[in-house]
Parts: sequence; C-alpha cells; structure tokens
Amino acid sequence: MAAPLLRVSRRTLKPLLPAPSRLLPHLRGLSAEPAAATSAAAPASASAAAAAPVTSADRVWWDYRGQRRIIPLGQWLPKIAVDAYVAPNVVLAGQVTVYDGASVWNGSVLRGDLNKITVGFCSNVQERCVLHAAWSSPTGLPAETSIDRYVTVGAYSLLRSCTIEPECIIGQHSILMEGSLVETNSILEAGSVLPPGRRIPTGELWAGNPARFVRTLTHEEILEIPKLAVAINDLMQSHFSEFLPYATVYLEVEKMKKSLSIPL
Repeated sequence: MAAPLLRVSRRTLKPLLPAPSRLLPHLRGLSAEPAAATSAAAPASASAAAAAPVTSADRVWWDYRGQRRIIPLGQWLPKIAVDAYVAPNVVLAGQVTVYDGASVWNGSVLRGDLNKITVGFCSNVQERCVLHAAWSSPTGLPAETSIDRYVTVGAYSLLRSCTIEPECIIGQHSILMEGSLVETNSILEAGSVLPPGRRIPTGELWAGNPARFVRTLTHEEILEIPKLAVAINDLMQSHFSEFLPYATVYLEVEKMKKSLSIPL
C-alpha cells in the first residue's frame, strides 16, 4: 500500500518542483554572495590598517638587548680609570675599582656588592672571569678581592676574597678561595684550586687541586711575568681604540648618521 502512495506523491509533486538546471543559477548566486562579502571586507581591513595611528619620528625606542656595564649599588659606584679598558659586555657592580692601564676582557663579571674589588695598574682580567668578595673571611684575612699591579688572571678563573700581590700569573680555569694569598713573583698553574687561607710564597710555582708547591721559579721566569702583563696592555690599546670611553655613545652616533642619511 505504501509503494503506490509514494508513486502517486512523486507524480503529483514533479510538476511543482523546479528542474535541477533551474536551481543552479540560484545556487551559484548564493555561493557568490559570501565571496563578494569577503572581497569587500578585504579593502575594509586594508583601509583600517592604513588608518592605524603612526608613531611620531621623534619617539624614543629603547633598546633593551644590551646589558648594563656599570651597575651602582646604593652609594657604591664602580670606578674605571680613563686609560683602562673594560669590554662592552663586562659587568661591574658595586665597590669595583679598575686602575690605570688595567683591562677587563669580554664576559667577565666583577661583583662588589659585599666587599671591595680592585684591579691594579697594568693588570688584566681575561675572558669570562668571575670576581667576588665575601662579607668577611674565615681566616681573619681581608675579605676584599685585591689584584695588585702587573698581574695576569687567565680566562675562566674564579677569585673570591683573595689577595694577589704584584707581578703574578694566575693560569686559566683557576679557583682562588676565601683568604688565599699569592705573594709577589709567583705563578699558579692553569686549572689549580687554592683552598681558603692557603699562601703561595714569593718566587714559587704551584699547581694542582688542591694547589701544591712544584718548584722555585728561575730568575728569567720571574723577569717574564711583568713582560706578559705589558704585552697584554699593548694588545689592549688596539681594542680600546675601537670603543669610546662611554660604551653606548656609538649607538647615538649611528642614530644621528641614519637621521642624516649618512651610510654607516
């Protein structure tokens, strides 16, 4: 019974339903309307972007990519002599003094937030060294970190509340603990660790972990110690000439050249 009814309903509805060919234009029109709407919205968004507020040319854009080289802490401000070389990416904080002819090379950190740190005349602190000072020393010796004149501190060394007298060499990757003392005309070999309160007497070569006496230096070796510091001081001059005394002034010069259309 249901089948004859379906056939009758199809026959009766067939003249009323439009042919598929008649529906295609209507469907195409419906599909074209959203496209036209999106194409109309695109110029609107472009005009909105064009109408966005434009910043003025005199607005200052701060560049936070560089780190601060000199960090004052309270009343303490690091002091750098006029002819001392401190690389642009070095960090000096608090009670730090770099004397005449001294040099502090790239990546080093001198943190004098607890006590004083001094780098003496014609001494050099090479790449990525860390110098710190404690409040007090357990040995009763001065807790400040003191590097006297004509001292060479090798790269990647750690110095904490120690004293290095004139004309000494500290090898690379060395560690000097609290209260340690390196006397005049002495050498500490690379990779050595000087325990707290340990003293290296004058004219001796020490090495190891912990550092131990190796031998007495010859007269020729002692004469070569200040020559090394002077040679690094001469090398420092070529680096020093590439940077102005104030490390960020070159940024202002570049801005001025750009504003005047001068090629950098």
